[in-house]
Order: sequence, then structure tokens, then C-alpha cells
Amino acid sequence: MSTQTPSAQHPVPGTGEVPELDAWVGLLRAHAAATRRFNRELIAEHGLTINDFEVLMHLESAEGGRLRRVDLAERVLLTASGITRLLDGLERCDLVRKASCAADARVTYAEITDAGRTRLADARTSHLEGVRTLFADRFSEAEPITLVALLGRLPQGPACPG
Repeated sequence: MSTQTPSAQHPVPGTGEVPELDAWVGLLRAHAAATRRFNRELIAEHGLTINDFEVLMHLESAEGGRLRRVDLAERVLLTASGITRLLDGLERCDLVRKASCAADARVTYAEITDAGRTRLADARTSHLEGVRTLFADRFSEAEPITLVALLGRLPQGPACPG
């Protein structure tokens, strides 16, 4: 028979019993809420999901405006089928196009189009303003810098050095 109390065996987030659990749940909730908000705003204002926006950002910053589809999937943390579906939608809107590799016919690139660059430029301005507002409403000027440092200590996905 266990001598632990039920709450010690099964801590409840938000009770202060396990600060790490509270921090984890808070991080997940904040991410989900911010993602829903920015997704809603980007769709309403620019017809882009937050994933579309991220893909266009990665493509625009890549050499020649193109990345191998497999590398792009890794950067945006999507599966091969997930990136295919996402890119199919962006291709239908003429925001990206498929490009082949002259050295290896098995390799397919995703390449941002001029229309994709234009849409991204428009979306970036309003998205950045939304991010700034979210932070300005809740944090002092110094706190986002501290937050970046704290989050930098956690494991990062392949798209994020560190």
C-alpha cells in the first residue's frame, strides 16, 4: 500500500504542487492559444494559415528561395504527407511551385513564387504587429528577452539552432 497522498501520486497542474508541471502546462496552453489567435488572424487578413506563413518564411530565407521538400518538412515539424498537403494548397494558390534538381531527379524542391513573396510581405507586417501587441500587453520591454533566454534552454526542433 502506498503512503503517498492521491495528489502526490497524481499531481494536478495549476495547484503549485509541481512547479515544473505547472510551467509545462502553461507553456502548452500559451502556445495553443497564441497559435489559434495568429492562425485566425492570418486566415482572415491574408488567407494563410500559420503553417503556410511559416513555410513561406523558410522558403523566402533559403538560398534561391527554395528548399528540398524533406528539409522543409523537418523545419516546420511536419510529416512528409503533412508537408505535401500543405504545399499542394500553396501551389494551387501560386504561392509556391515544385522545382526539380538537375543533379538528382529524385529530389524535389519547393520554391517560393513572386506571388508568395508578395503575400508573405503583406502578412509579415500584420503578423509582426499582432505578436508585438500580444507581448506588449503582457510583458515589460525586458521580459521577452528573458523569455527567449529561458526557452533557449529547452530542446529545440531541427529548425531552431541550439
